[in-house]
Amino acid sequence: MSYLSESNPILDFYLDQQPNSQGRAIEDIWSWDYQKLEAIHDYIQWLFPLTEKSYFNTSDPTLNERVIQAFRTSDELRNRLIKSLKVMLAFYGLECRTEENAEIVIAKSEEYLSRSRKWIERLNHNYLRLTRILKSLTILGLENYALALFNCLDEIYNENKEIIGLTTYKYWKNAVKRSSITN
Repeated sequence: MSYLSESNPILDFYLDQQPNSQGRAIEDIWSWDYQKLEAIHDYIQWLFPLTEKSYFNTSDPTLNERVIQAFRTSDELRNRLIKSLKVMLAFYGLECRTEENAEIVIAKSEEYLSRSRKWIERLNHNYLRLTRILKSLTILGLENYALALFNCLDEIYNENKEIIGLTTYKYWKNAVKRSSITN
């Protein structure tokens, strides 16, 4: 069965066949500057969908088993999800690379010092975004990317414990433990 044969708002958005509920195409969001990525709050649910409704945007679609399987079996969808991840990593001052042994590593980029000043602060909403990203990657079959991101966030947390806080760290840690729709 092809999971891509039936229309679905998340799949249509990800395959750039239809804009999201705000009329935005994924390619447009990928091209946004950092200021726009910070100021607009209703796109992250589309780039990194979850099985549960967003507290902030309850009308946006959620993942179901068919959509999850589509991502898990489609190289095109996974590659586009990786593109979304790389856009957000750059926003945070992070970068993704593949080591010689094919291991995925996410680390601080040259922009980290300037970018981190924008989001490493008490009770910053980007902590919730990062939790969403970790969960979505895990659910949609990119567990190795989720773990690489968590490892990087673990290092950042250990350097900024008083600012980030243990509660946020626990959310990040629990997000990478979710391996399916049933967890």
